Amino acid sequence: MISYTPFYRTLKLKRFTEYQLIKQYRFSANILFRMKQGKNITLKTLNTLCAILDCRVEDIVCFVQDENECLIH
Repeated sequence: MISYTPFYRTLKLKRFTEYQLIKQYRFSANILFRMKQGKNITLKTLNTLCAILDCRVEDIVCFVQDENECLIH
């Protein structure tokens, strides 16, 4: 399963808020909601997040068998 745990860690590390993504970068609040629910996002969305946050894909998502696996990376 895909986990977005690294995304929230990266947001904090880069000192970004979800509000900034929505207001400054016109990022969809619906996509952020979907991520919180653990639902799928497109590769285009993933690419956009990486560009905005100046980070790598693994700073946004990770593949895990168990949700707790992302917490230790």
